[in-house]
Amino acid sequence: MSSVLIPLAEGFEELEAVTVIDLLRRAGVGVVTAGLQPGPITASRGVVMLPDTALDAVLSQDFDMIVLPGGLPGANYLRDDARVQSILKRHAAAGRYTAAICAAPIALAQAGLLVGKKATSYPGFVEKLTIADFRHSTEAVVVDGKVITSRGPGTAMDFALTLIELLCGRAQRDQVEAGLVRA
Repeated sequence: MSSVLIPLAEGFEELEAVTVIDLLRRAGVGVVTAGLQPGPITASRGVVMLPDTALDAVLSQDFDMIVLPGGLPGANYLRDDARVQSILKRHAAAGRYTAAICAAPIALAQAGLLVGKKATSYPGFVEKLTIADFRHSTEAVVVDGKVITSRGPGTAMDFALTLIELLCGRAQRDQVEAGLVRA
């Protein structure tokens, strides 16, 4: 079974985090949500979530993918947290997936993971950064090697389905998507 770590910081975007958690779990992926601090985390619209664990408890664990939800100020906290930056760099160096949606690609940029990559984000975030050989896209979801990025709350479902496909294959993605009755 694939494993995914989703760090949660105060002010994360509810729709992005919950959509990704829900769809990955529907696909049979082992998802661990980890708060930057212990206890409940308040999201950007006031929803309170209780992460599975505190980030400190999983720092030494390896996951198949790290997924960062956006939202503000949550994305800034992810960008500025030395533990998150260390995990991102370690997983990228090991050839594992790193993914971020909305404003959270700024944390990938801070870790140096967008150098030479094509990526997207919520408008006004990564395209204004100075990143070597960076190609900004306005696509809903961008996959460039082991780095996956997406635009925002409205693209969260497509983002999550792409993550499922990368981790579990097209058949599993199609099965989960069929159960969502999107069309």
